[in-house]
Amino acid sequence: MLLLVVTISSTNAQGVLDKVKTGDISSVASSFDVKSIASSMMGTLTPALGLTDTENPGVLSEVTTLLTKKKDILGLQATDKAAYTSKMGMLASGFMGKMKTLLTAAKYAKLLGLKPKTSSAGNVLSQLFF
Repeated sequence: MLLLVVTISSTNAQGVLDKVKTGDISSVASSFDVKSIASSMMGTLTPALGLTDTENPGVLSEVTTLLTKKKDILGLQATDKAAYTSKMGMLASGFMGKMKTLLTAAKYAKLLGLKPKTSSAGNVLSQLFF
């Protein structure tokens, strides 16, 4: 089931990226399914970080908040890449600050290790940073 969720969300993320690349920004935000992507991310983060039942709601809330804010700026990827990169950097930085307060030092270190070097549609965690 987890593989199916990750595959569906990766497909959704790839579809969004394809629309940005072709300049079809009118439907980018509408096709960015925050709930589905957040679910997929939690399917990756929960076992990778060993999140507890106590930590899960806080992490999910922050992931959802970040993705919701990202959805609002997605159109900039095609119209003003520098502005998008700057705003996304601020969002990612704020997200990581929140994670530092929600997670133990060891789990935060693991999260840092999960950050992809570049954006990849095959890695759902790319949505947190790029």
